[in-house]
Amino acid sequence: MRLIVGLGNPGRKYAGTRHNVGFEVVDLVAGRHRLDWESAPADALMAKWRSEGALLAKPLTFMNLSGHAVGDLLRFFKIDIGDLLVIVDEVQLELGRLRARARGSAGGHNGLKSLIGELGTEEFARLRIGVGRGDARRDLADHVLATFEPEERPVVTEVVGRAADATELFAREGIGPVMNRFNRKEDAE
Repeated sequence: MRLIVGLGNPGRKYAGTRHNVGFEVVDLVAGRHRLDWESAPADALMAKWRSEGALLAKPLTFMNLSGHAVGDLLRFFKIDIGDLLVIVDEVQLELGRLRARARGSAGGHNGLKSLIGELGTEEFARLRIGVGRGDARRDLADHVLATFEPEERPVVTEVVGRAADATELFAREGIGPVMNRFNRKEDAE
């Protein structure tokens, strides 16, 4: 079984923010496959994707504590760390870019820091979605907790769709094919 986790913050206040694109991706995948969200045996919502042998999840712990919910899900369902994909926003990537990796550091992302701290390893796949840095004079927390500008929304809709495609590919074939197909710059154009 694979575990696919979209990171974000729960509640209406955070809907549509840059920090919640991970939630948007797993919501889109669940919608495409008519999966229902339900309570998980962790502080999260989950959707069972039986046809692909995968579990979609949205931690309800807020971004900076995501590792607790993900660790609990991995242990409860006895899922190997190699079968985990974490979908997360990335300010260091331009808006609309995707970058998949089989492993790596937190790169300053508090959600990934929480996962690495809880899991004790950086050896898990992640799909980073470029949300841009915006004005460097603006506080980074304010930036990621802000909603997208209206003119950015078409790009966000398109990249969330491509990230959902990447998620479906991960469920079927793992991170290698995702990196080969979705890390190319021309995919963002």
